[in-house]
Amino acid sequence: MAVRAAGVVHRDIKPANVLLGRGRPFLIGFGIARAVRDPRHTQTGTVIGTPGYLAPEQATGAVAAAPADVFSLAAVLVYAATGRSPFLARGEQLELPGLLYRIVHEEPLLDGVPHELLALVGECLAKDPDRRPTAEEVLARVGAAGEEWSGAVSPDLVADVADREAALRGTLAEPRPPARPFAPAAAPPQPSFGPVPVAPMPPSTAPGTPLPHPPAGSPRRAGPPRRPVRGRHGDAALRSLPGRLAEGLAAAHDGDGIAELLRTVLGGPADLDAVMIYSLTAAGSLELTGSAGIDEALAERWRRVPPLTGIAAHEAIAGRRALWLEDPAQDARRYLLIGDPPDRWPARAWLPVPGDGDGPPRAAIGFLRAHPFPFAADTRALLRRAARLCAGPLGAPERPGDADGAGAEATSVQRILEALAGSAILLTPLRSPTGEVEDYRIDAAAPESVDVAGRRGKELVGRRVLETYPTVAGTALWDGYLDTLTTGTAYEGEPFTYEEVVAGLPRRSVYSVRASRLADRLVVSWIRHDTGEREARRLADMQRLGSLGWVGWDLVTDTVTWSDQVYAVFDRDPREGPMTWEELPRHLLPEDLPVLGEAIRRLLGEGEPVDQPFRIATAHGVRHLRIVAEALTDADGTPVEVHGFFQDLTAQHDVELALRESERAVLLQRGMLQAERALAARLQDTLLPIPEQSLELAGLCVDVAYVPSDSGINVGGDWYSAIELPDGSALFVVGDVAGHGLAAVGTMAQLRFTTKGMAITGSALPDVLRRLNTLLLHTASDPSATATATMVMARYQPWDRRLVWVRAGHLPPLLVRGGRAAFLEQPRGSLLGASSEASYGRAVIDLLPGDHLLLYTDGLVEEPGEDIGTGLDRLAAATVRLLREGRGESLARMLAALCTGNRDDICALDIHVPEDAPDADTARRRP
Repeated sequence: MAVRAAGVVHRDIKPANVLLGRGRPFLIGFGIARAVRDPRHTQTGTVIGTPGYLAPEQATGAVAAAPADVFSLAAVLVYAATGRSPFLARGEQLELPGLLYRIVHEEPLLDGVPHELLALVGECLAKDPDRRPTAEEVLARVGAAGEEWSGAVSPDLVADVADREAALRGTLAEPRPPARPFAPAAAPPQPSFGPVPVAPMPPSTAPGTPLPHPPAGSPRRAGPPRRPVRGRHGDAALRSLPGRLAEGLAAAHDGDGIAELLRTVLGGPADLDAVMIYSLTAAGSLELTGSAGIDEALAERWRRVPPLTGIAAHEAIAGRRALWLEDPAQDARRYLLIGDPPDRWPARAWLPVPGDGDGPPRAAIGFLRAHPFPFAADTRALLRRAARLCAGPLGAPERPGDADGAGAEATSVQRILEALAGSAILLTPLRSPTGEVEDYRIDAAAPESVDVAGRRGKELVGRRVLETYPTVAGTALWDGYLDTLTTGTAYEGEPFTYEEVVAGLPRRSVYSVRASRLADRLVVSWIRHDTGEREARRLADMQRLGSLGWVGWDLVTDTVTWSDQVYAVFDRDPREGPMTWEELPRHLLPEDLPVLGEAIRRLLGEGEPVDQPFRIATAHGVRHLRIVAEALTDADGTPVEVHGFFQDLTAQHDVELALRESERAVLLQRGMLQAERALAARLQDTLLPIPEQSLELAGLCVDVAYVPSDSGINVGGDWYSAIELPDGSALFVVGDVAGHGLAAVGTMAQLRFTTKGMAITGSALPDVLRRLNTLLLHTASDPSATATATMVMARYQPWDRRLVWVRAGHLPPLLVRGGRAAFLEQPRGSLLGASSEASYGRAVIDLLPGDHLLLYTDGLVEEPGEDIGTGLDRLAAATVRLLREGRGESLARMLAALCTGNRDDICALDIHVPEDAPDADTARRRP
């Protein structure tokens, strides 16, 4: 938080830069830190940070802003908990390109991280910087534990720090005689000390184990151990060494020869065990061009070093100064030490080799000692003079192609590429000792070749592909290169998107790449797709069809860009040019100005996206528009560019108005229909009351059921009637009027009351049907919409238990006798209201005690898509089953309840002759 408050991005948070103090931990190593608004944050093509702890955007050379520090902090927390980087397994060693690939593309290894920190650490290690929490959010979730540090720190650590501080004060108080150049020293001079850090925990120590504390009474070292120089030489002998070295350099042919010469000539006098020579490539990486005294495996592992921080050879070249690394514990905190193990050489010196004239150094020499004592002043002077002597053979810039003896071929290809238009380069594969391709070097480039960072032509020559474009590793492009190199088949990949960072803003470009083999190399060409005529035409058609147009505002230059369609959206003459922010409010309707103004202020001030409708006044009336825009921000989060579109929603608004009017009409119609249904239901309830229990008429038990349909809002025309006539007989009627609603209810009432009236007056049943048919034919208000109905009517005489019945297009009654069900034979009789020529017959049946006769409407048996016969069979079976189960008293209601989800009204009438009913002779003796 202190770093954030100071407006600084550290860019190199790692375990070596965290010191554990008695009062609190300290963050050091601000050598590559930058202010938040420093323009160097936006530079691309340079990898800044320490491997294993840098963020993906640092590994790809993109913007390293505040989120990068959050990523590195999480990596350090993983180290504190597990003793390793989150991208390396315990004890694993990985070459730098492979480690960078893991950081960019693979998920971290979080085994061993405490459960309470696991979620937070995972979020901080997100690949996308925008998805990581801020430092303030991390602090809020972890809690401010600074006050608890003194209680959590190990007592051994407190004692160790106190001893180091005391030793440091004593060392600084000692007198320090001046050193004499080339004079033998009885003891090495005291080094200059900065803050003394605590020694790091050994890798084998388990997380959470207290730091080791020396035994009581043992001396504590405040600096490197003092040890006399191994070899003693006089001034004359030392002065002769540069001459011998110069003679040997004249005969040296390569870097390994120079390294061996330095080790042979200077090994004894300077007490050297190994020498390493690194040359700076055009891509900014280091190439091991010579070594002596180190094994092949270590040399191969460190042969190529990307442009990372924490590399002493890099720092020596960049800073043009010698580095004397004489305290392994302190040096390990600042640098990535070469060696297996890293403390193999406790003392080492890195000296830059001067460049041509006043040019910058192009190489560095490392002098390595296997014994932990510092370099004396005369030894330092000797090594500096040796580095200057190596300026001739080592200081010249790298010549691409010479390393493999094929410089003439690369030169010939370069001459050909000079005459070509477009982007094309020559790639030379760089192979491991086993023959596998590890990387490619650009040895020739056409003048018009331009990469994603804007480097052109010969600026590309000498660069390595993985060091310059690390995210290419493992992609289809990389595999295509290998396939072409192996088989000779030309590679033509699909267009792919590559993201670059320019001026702090991410830009995406689409490329098509072609590669072909030339001897043992690759000739690669590419096309950067920009918007052509076809794409522009499609964009224009899309804008026209969508009634929208794109806009762009450059907030730095205060310029506005409109597409042609925006002028049509605003009904504006293109000769007037785009409308500025200041002019836009003059065209808005006053009531829309506050809302849109607030949205625009958030967009320009905070970079918040906008999606806001508004209205403008034009010469042709009011238009309904919509703005959708977002801001691009710089590394500090300040909006620098806005892009989006305006859309004309006037036609859509008119359609919405028409739709709302239609919805109001539908709601009104629905209300009318609901009122009609309610009225019809009340009428039906008044006209057709349903008894709550069985009736007793003429010695019969009658069960009635009526169930309205489950669908629709209309009331149906099903009805029944069960009354006793003046002569003691009983009349039973079940009818079904076609249709629904008030008309059906009215027809039902007309039929019901007319039937009852004619039956009471003594009319024969066939005559009743004929007159009802005539009634329906002549009472319709609309001849084209004549009402129709079906009906079954029966008259029961209790004195002889005889039932006379008629039908008009209705389903047959069901008789259940002796446990068997059968439908009665039907007399003739057509639909009421269908024809004036209709005739109606009658049928007679004598009922017996125990009989059930069921009259019903079609809603009880019909199912969509099913034959009516199937429904009748189902009704018969269900009736017999219910009677066997002893549920005959409410047979009609039980049958109606079986019909769930009925689409039509159901009306049923069960006529039951009791078992104890009097016989016919007894019934005739009426009083």
